[in-house]
Amino acid sequence: MVTLNRRRLLQLTAANGVLFHTALWPTLAKAAPSLALKPLIFSHRGASALRPEHTLAAYGKAIIDGADYIEPDLVPTKDGHLIARHESNITDTTDVAHHTEFSSRRRKIVMDGKEQEGWFTTDFTLAEIKTLRACERLPTIRPLNTRYDGWFEIPTLEEVIDFVAAASTCSNRLIGLIPEIKNPTHFRKLGFSIEDTLLKILDSHLYTSQAPVEIQCFEDTALRYLRQKIGYTRPHWKLMFLLGGRQTIPADILAVGGKTTFGDLMTPAALKDIRQFAEAIGPSNDDLIPKTQTGQWGNPSSLIEDAHATGLLVHSYTCRPENRFLPLALRDQAGDNARNIKGSIAEIRRYLELGLDGFFTDDPAIGRLAIAET
Repeated sequence: MVTLNRRRLLQLTAANGVLFHTALWPTLAKAAPSLALKPLIFSHRGASALRPEHTLAAYGKAIIDGADYIEPDLVPTKDGHLIARHESNITDTTDVAHHTEFSSRRRKIVMDGKEQEGWFTTDFTLAEIKTLRACERLPTIRPLNTRYDGWFEIPTLEEVIDFVAAASTCSNRLIGLIPEIKNPTHFRKLGFSIEDTLLKILDSHLYTSQAPVEIQCFEDTALRYLRQKIGYTRPHWKLMFLLGGRQTIPADILAVGGKTTFGDLMTPAALKDIRQFAEAIGPSNDDLIPKTQTGQWGNPSSLIEDAHATGLLVHSYTCRPENRFLPLALRDQAGDNARNIKGSIAEIRRYLELGLDGFFTDDPAIGRLAIAET
């Protein structure tokens, strides 16, 4: 009699274009082991499927819906404050284009080797940023979120921490923060040290001196610097190395003419090196189960197993509930932009079956449902 383990079962079903209903999986084999006591839910820019990203409303909704951690992406202002935006270019996530007093500040820059045009946080003081209001980044995909356009200001990191601390006391549970340092090589050239500013703020707040914190970045130079600065003196803090596209060269390596890609950094040998300065890696979901050109799931990779073998946790990104973001076999007939809760739950469960330790999601309530069904 042949016994199928989970990974072999997934490989066989993917190879034959067959997707078993996830409700059947527990009766067929045992799930791969996770290094975590329980899978963690990281709210991606807050509950960004339901509220404009990186607003206190998005963070609050995420907390109400059961997120274990909320994620503030961090970029600096002209006067050195850290604010919660996914990128320095605020053209698509604020109403800056409607502020005629800032029209002359629209410009082109090169960031990490790519040209961008728009308005950038480093050209604005915090006081000026506070005159802007957040807008939905994906208005055609998430039109309901546009009803909140103009409601919320752009929060600073300090304001985010205060908000989470208050929510923690109200909900009677400890809520973690998973801040991402954005483009540190680029900002360092402009005279900003996001790493040092972040540490100063985290160390100065009583909540983050006690609550779980996981600092993430796509550049290992920043994480190695942080490890050197803090050592292992804060046991409730972790560092996570984010992994971009396999063919992409990390910005800090590109800046010095290096050729090493993120794919090169996903090998067992490279993972052992990452474990010297980080406790976790953050690959994309496509690095766990690659998709074919038609959008179907292919064979699962060994990345989770390889990372676990070195002691690294795996926290992947990003689970989104709309059909267009789901593997083809999990989509329904409601349209590309329709929310597909059943399909999203099935996607998350499949990653958890591979031993995933935590995941980023735009909709933490769906993540909570997926965990409850495992």
